Amino acid sequence: MAKQLSAQEAVTEAKRYLNNAKEILRDKGAKEDGFYQDSKYVKMAGHTAYSGVLFALDHYFGKKTKGRKDVDWYKSNLAQQDRKMLQTFVSVYELLHLVMAYDGVGDADVVKVGFQRAEIIIDWVELRSAA
Repeated sequence: MAKQLSAQEAVTEAKRYLNNAKEILRDKGAKEDGFYQDSKYVKMAGHTAYSGVLFALDHYFGKKTKGRKDVDWYKSNLAQQDRKMLQTFVSVYELLHLVMAYDGVGDADVVKVGFQRAEIIIDWVELRSAA
């Protein structure tokens, strides 16, 4: 069984996911004229970055009691704590999970905004966990 991570370790791990996503695109995305050309790596990077956000939120909110977590579980937990962060999460879900991970859209501006918003959420978890 995996050991329980401290809040700081969980945030560090979430940031590692995000850095891995950036590295995937930098090394393999074949950026050209503001677009990543290889949708396979766009999808991989989107999924990796989104997983990092969920990793941080999972640690912060704890275990779900019944069934598998879904996007609505994260939304309802965030809605109870911080409406602005809820909006940021919805944006991350749409940009990283749907547009990048599913559709493979490699618009560099979309990627950049998605990664920035992922960082905002991870930083929010870090601040909240430290308090």
